[in-house]
Amino acid sequence: EVVLLMAAGMPLYDALVHAFSTAGTGGFSNRAASVGAYDSAVIDVIISVFMLLFSVNFGLYFLVLQKRLREALKSDELRFFLLVVALATVGITVANLPIYGDVLNSLRYAFFQVSSIVSTTGFATADYVLWPQVAQFILILLMFMGACAGSTGGGIKSSRVLLLLRAVRREIRQISHPRLVEVVKLDGKAVDEETLNTVFVFFTCFFLVLGGTCLVVSLDGFSLTTSCSAALACISNTGPGLEAVGPLGNFAAFSSLSKVVLSMAMLVGRLEIFPILILFQPSTWGRN
Repeated sequence: EVVLLMAAGMPLYDALVHAFSTAGTGGFSNRAASVGAYDSAVIDVIISVFMLLFSVNFGLYFLVLQKRLREALKSDELRFFLLVVALATVGITVANLPIYGDVLNSLRYAFFQVSSIVSTTGFATADYVLWPQVAQFILILLMFMGACAGSTGGGIKSSRVLLLLRAVRREIRQISHPRLVEVVKLDGKAVDEETLNTVFVFFTCFFLVLGGTCLVVSLDGFSLTTSCSAALACISNTGPGLEAVGPLGNFAAFSSLSKVVLSMAMLVGRLEIFPILILFQPSTWGRN
C-alpha cells in the first residue's frame, strides 16, 4: 500500500501514516480533511481496496499462502461481506447521482465511504452528512455490521450477522413447517446451538450497551441522530457518525461524562463486550 500510494503521488510520510492507519483500521490521517485532502481518485481506490483487504478474516490469507485459494473463496462470510459491500455501494451510488452528476464520480465516493465504514476505518473523502437520508441509513447499517471476524475491523462482525439471518430463516421455516428439522450451517458445517445462543447473547449485549451509551450521551441535549450515531460510532470503532459528529465534525462539544462513557464504549466494542462484562461479574473476583 505504501508503494502504491507513493506511486499515486502521496509523500512517503503521508503514505506510511495512511498505510498503518488502514492496516489497523484506525482512520488516523495527518491531514485535517482526511484522505479527501488529496482529491485523487487513484488514491481513493487504493485505500478503499486495502481497507477491504484488512476487513477480511486473516485466516483466509493463511489458506491462500497454502495455495488453497478455492477453499478461501468458498468462505460464506467472505461472500456475504463482499455482497453487502457491493449492494451498499450500488445503493449509495444511485442515491447520490443527483449530487455528483455522473455515475463514475458518484461510484468513487460511494465505494470509498462504504469501504471506510464497513471496515470501521473512518477515513473520509466527502461529507456524507449532506448525502440523502437513504445513503446515510445504509452507512448506519454498515456501522452495525462492521468487518469480518478475525480481521482488524470492529462492529458486530459479518459472521455473526450471517448466522443471525440464517437462524431467523430457520425459525420462519419451522413455524411454517413444525416437523421440519434444519440446522444452521456456515462454510458447509453445522453450527451447534450453543454457538448460536452465544451469537444471540452478543447481539443482546451489544444493543444494551448501545442503548445505555445513547441514554447517557442524550443528556447533553444534542439531537437523537447525533447522540445515537456517536454512541454507535464508538462502540463499533468506526470514528465519525452523523450530524455534529460527522466527517467534518468532532466530539469536542460533548460533556466530560459523555466523553468518559464514549471512551468506555470504544473499549467495550474493541474487546467485543464479553471480556469487559466478565470484569464486572462478582464471581470473577471471588475466591474459588
